[in-house]
Amino acid sequence: MSATPVVLPPLVEPAAELSREEVARYSRHLIIPNVGMTGQKRLKNARVLFIGAGGLGSPALLYLAAAGVGTIGIVEFDEVDMSNLQRQVIHGRSDVGRPKAVSAKESILEINEHVDVRLHEFRLDNSNAVELFSEYDLILDGTDNFATRYLVNDAAVIAGKPYVWGSIYRFEGQVSVFWEDAPDGAGLNYRDLYPEAPPPGMVPSCAEGGVLGVLPATVGSIMATEAVKLITGIGEPLLGRLMIYDALAMTFRTIRLQRDPTRVPVTALIDYDAFCGVVSEEASAAAVGSTITAPELEAMIGEGRSIELVDVREPVEWDIMHLPGAVLIPKDRILSGEALATLPQNKQIVLYCKTGIRSAEALAFLKNAGFSDAVHVQGGAIAWANQVDASLPVY
Repeated sequence: MSATPVVLPPLVEPAAELSREEVARYSRHLIIPNVGMTGQKRLKNARVLFIGAGGLGSPALLYLAAAGVGTIGIVEFDEVDMSNLQRQVIHGRSDVGRPKAVSAKESILEINEHVDVRLHEFRLDNSNAVELFSEYDLILDGTDNFATRYLVNDAAVIAGKPYVWGSIYRFEGQVSVFWEDAPDGAGLNYRDLYPEAPPPGMVPSCAEGGVLGVLPATVGSIMATEAVKLITGIGEPLLGRLMIYDALAMTFRTIRLQRDPTRVPVTALIDYDAFCGVVSEEASAAAVGSTITAPELEAMIGEGRSIELVDVREPVEWDIMHLPGAVLIPKDRILSGEALATLPQNKQIVLYCKTGIRSAEALAFLKNAGFSDAVHVQGGAIAWANQVDASLPVY
C-alpha cells in the first residue's frame, strides 16, 4: 500500500490586495485554480529566507522573486569569484569581486522591483540563527557544508520553522522538506535523514569534487517549487520524502523518510564545527608539528633537500595544475595501503592537496605506517599558487 499523501495547510495568510499592475504581472498564476488570487496574495505576504546566494540560490531566488514572494532575505557574506560564474547565474562577469548578497539583490530587483530584499551579510552561527529565522515564514538551505546544514536544521527546530533543503554534487542533486512541528505528527528534521555527519573527508565538497554547471538550475528550481507549494498550501510537499535527481541517467526518484525513534530532541544549538569536524582528530593530531607553509616548501626545494613531493588530489585536478617535481598518488590509494610500497624510505615525504584537508588525512595514515618525518603543506596547491607561483591557475 502507498503511503498517505502529506497535505499541509497554507503557511502564510493572504495579503489584503493585489494592485492592478500585480494582477497583470501574475496573471498566469491567477488563472490557475490551485493558486488564484488567494494563493498569489499568500505569496505577496510571504517572508522567505535563503541561506546562500550561490549555485542553488541563483535559480531559487530569481524564481521566488518572479513568482511574487513579497519579502526575501539572503544570508551571504562571500564575494563573487570567477569560478562561481560556471553555475551561479544570479551573478555576472562585472560582479566578480563584489559581495554576493548585493549582486543577488540587484538581480532580484531587476526581475521584480516589488520584492523587499533584506540582506544579512554575516556568517550564520549559534548567536544569530534562531533570532533571524523567527523573522521569516520559511527557510531555504542551499549551503554546501555539513556544519551549516545541522545548524540550519537545529535553529529551524527551535524557531518552529519549516525549511526546504537542497544539495548538489557532480551530477546528482537531492531535495527534501523538513519541519519538526508539522501538523498531524508528520514532523521530520534533517537528523532523521542524517543522524550524524559523515566522517571528515568522506564526502568531498563541490570545491573538491566539482558540480555540473546546469545541475543547480534543476535542483534550485525544485526547491523554489516546494517553497511556493508550502506558502500557498497546494500539492504534496516533499515532507517525509527525499527526492534524488541523477542528471547523467536523467532520473528522478523519491525515498520515503521516517522519524528516527532514537533521535534525541533538539533543544539547544551545539558546536557544529566540532560535531562535523573539518578534519578527523587523527589528522589534526598528525598535523601538529608536521605542517609546513608553501614558502617553506619552496625553500626546501631550493636547498636541494631530499624530499618526495606527493600530490594526493585526483587526476583531473592534477591536469588543471600541479607543483613542480611532484608525483601524483591520490589520497584513496594511500589510505588503502596500496601506494605504500611505492613511497621511498630514504626521502622525507611532503604531501599536498588543494587546501590541506585531504593531505592531513593522508599524513595521519603515513605516520601510523612508519613515515614519522612526513609533513604536509598548509593551504595546499592554492597556497602555493597564491604565495609562491602566481602564474599557476587556481580552481
